[in-house]
Amino acid sequence: MLLNRTPAGSVLSRVPWPWLLVGSAWLATVAATVSGYGFVFNHDALIEGGILPWPLAALVFLLSWQLMIIGMMLPSSMPLVRLFLQANRANRGTWRETAAFLLGYAAIWTGFAVSAFLGDTQIHHLVDRWPWLAARPWLIAGTMLLVAGGFQFTPLKERCLARCRSPFAFFVHHYRRGIGGAWKLGLSHGRFCLGCCWALMLLMFGLGVGSIPWMVNLSAVMLVEKTAPGGTHLVPVVGVILLVLGALVLWQPTSMATITGGLIP
Repeated sequence: MLLNRTPAGSVLSRVPWPWLLVGSAWLATVAATVSGYGFVFNHDALIEGGILPWPLAALVFLLSWQLMIIGMMLPSSMPLVRLFLQANRANRGTWRETAAFLLGYAAIWTGFAVSAFLGDTQIHHLVDRWPWLAARPWLIAGTMLLVAGGFQFTPLKERCLARCRSPFAFFVHHYRRGIGGAWKLGLSHGRFCLGCCWALMLLMFGLGVGSIPWMVNLSAVMLVEKTAPGGTHLVPVVGVILLVLGALVLWQPTSMATITGGLIP
C-alpha cells in the first residue's frame, strides 16, 4: 500500500467526484431555498407547520440532512477521503468500499440528527405547554450559542480536533481492507468528527437548518479548524464570538435579530 503523506492543512490534492458531490449538495440547498421549498431543511416548519405527519416530517428532514452533511462536513474530511481512495485503488477495491466508508461516516451524523430532531420536538412540546417560555424564545437560542461557545474550550473538542487534523496517522491506525473495514473506518472518523463539531452543527437547529449564510459561515469555520495550518488558533476565537453573541441575545434579543440572521423570532 503506497500512500503520500498529506499535511492536515492541504486540500490541494482534490479528488474530483467528492468535490462535485459537495457542489451538488450546495446547489440543491440553494435551489430549494430560492424556489420556496426551503421548509424541507427547516425542522421548525416541519414540526410546527403541520405540513406533514410527524413520522413523514422526520423522514423528510433526515433526507435533507444528508445534503447538510455532504455540503458542510465532507469538505473538512477531504484529506482522509483522499487517503482512503488512494489505498482503495492500490488494494484493487471497488465502489462498494467507498460507499461503505461514506455511509459509515453519514450514519454517525444521521444518528446525531435523529437525536437532535427528537430533542427539538420535546422542546417544542415544552414551549407549547409553558407560556412563559413561549414568550421568551431567545432563551433557547441564547443558551445554544453559549453551549456552542463554551464547548470550544473543552478537552473533548481539543482531543477530537487533534485526530481530525492528523488524517495520515488516523488512517494508518484505523484502515483495514474490505467493505467491513471501510465501514468501520467511516464510523471511527464520523465519531471524532462529531465529537469535534457537534456543538457547531447543533446551532443549525437554532438557526432553522437551511440558513445559507450560517451554513457558509459554520462550514468555513469547521474547514479552517480541521484542515488549515494554524487552524487551532481559530477555536478560541470562535468560542469567544459565540459566547459574546449568546450573551447579547439573552440581554437584548430584539436588537440581535438582524445580527443573528433571524435566529431570534
